[in-house]
Amino acid sequence: MRKEHDFLGELEVPDDAYYGVQTLRAKENFQITGQTIDRDLVQAMAAVKKAAALANMETGRLTPRIGEALVRAADEILAGKLLDQFPLDPIQGGAGTSVNMNMNEVLSNRALELLGEPRGRYDIVSPNNHANMAQSTNDVFPTAIKVCLSRKAARLRAALDRLAAELERKSEAYKDILKMGRTHLQDAVPITLGQEMGAYASAVRRGVRRIERAQESLHVVNMGGTAIGTGLNAEPAYIPLVSEKLSEVTGERYVTAENLIDATNNTDVFAEMSGALKATALVLIKMANDFRLMASGPRCGLSELKLPKRQPGSSIMPGKVNPVIAEVLDQACYQAIAHDLAVTLGVENGQFELNVMEPVIAHNLFGALNCLTNGINTFVDKLLVDLEADEASCKAWLDRSVGVVTALLPHIGYEQSAALAKEAYTTGKPIRQVIMERHLLEKERMERILSPRAMTTPGIAE
Repeated sequence: MRKEHDFLGELEVPDDAYYGVQTLRAKENFQITGQTIDRDLVQAMAAVKKAAALANMETGRLTPRIGEALVRAADEILAGKLLDQFPLDPIQGGAGTSVNMNMNEVLSNRALELLGEPRGRYDIVSPNNHANMAQSTNDVFPTAIKVCLSRKAARLRAALDRLAAELERKSEAYKDILKMGRTHLQDAVPITLGQEMGAYASAVRRGVRRIERAQESLHVVNMGGTAIGTGLNAEPAYIPLVSEKLSEVTGERYVTAENLIDATNNTDVFAEMSGALKATALVLIKMANDFRLMASGPRCGLSELKLPKRQPGSSIMPGKVNPVIAEVLDQACYQAIAHDLAVTLGVENGQFELNVMEPVIAHNLFGALNCLTNGINTFVDKLLVDLEADEASCKAWLDRSVGVVTALLPHIGYEQSAALAKEAYTTGKPIRQVIMERHLLEKERMERILSPRAMTTPGIAE
């Protein structure tokens, strides 16, 4: 053990730990979820700290000897090393101060090693004076959240792109499979299975654009605002420079907010992202539930889709297979929507110059993004790729339906069409049979009118 102290007193820290006394206090104080800080957030923090060190060296405030050691330490974390040195619970008081100090201590102790000095020699490399130079938790932590969110949002967009592309492939494959469209869970008018798949793809693409727009706001950061946005202890040249360095480190363009005070005390950009995730989740739930309904059966349901068989469905009913992949996408989306409520409450609970609820906001946004990304990839890989249409079942339901009579309106009028529908419902006869028995249309003309193209494409003449 080694002894470290802060202004509250002295504690013993394990000799092999890169974290220090302030991390140890937070570890003891906050044992809430049983989880640790998101690894992506840790690496986003390292990127922010590297950018700050580079900017401070360029302004001449940080010596190259210490600055370069801090940069090397940050690079190691960005490469996936030292991640076990961040043991803190993601839900914590202090607006993220504990996470910031955890990173400052790890960077300082690793920098000390790189300089040939023992860990804990904060008189040489200080977590507060050097690793946190020209910074505050109140600009570092929200900036790191934004960097992390942007990376996770990019993964979600990639998953949504995969989903949309596969739906578009199914749309083309099923373009000639005519089936019954339904409204109010009742027979409506015909549609092709390809058109349904294309509609799902269109809605998913809209989700991509929605998340893209929310992601743009994440690239405006308050680095250099320090404690409350006034820039106390930050050199004027450092403020725009640190955003430039962050852009270089991350490969994404970050800019300094025009009003740093606003950007420090308001967190509405996080609500905007959460809202985009919620809206997208709702679209996915609708789609997954439609798949479950269309795959219902296989003998006593709609049975229009054949889902891949992924596992036995019952501990008591032999041969039963359930739509578990569609079910798990639903649940992933429910969880994302639940996260949205926590984000909403966190965003509204800022006071004056700071929102201290950023830890719970970040934790829930990360959870929503992870759930949606994993749920979508699972749906594509384990359901959609191997999905099959039951063309015979689609045709059988269509043949039994009276809804196709709607296509006859321009040709025989509403009254005769209604009479046809009534007779078909009453007798149980297929609508085509009733038409022929009444001698209303020649068979060839009837088949032309009731063809998939005529019934599903606007403006097609008989």
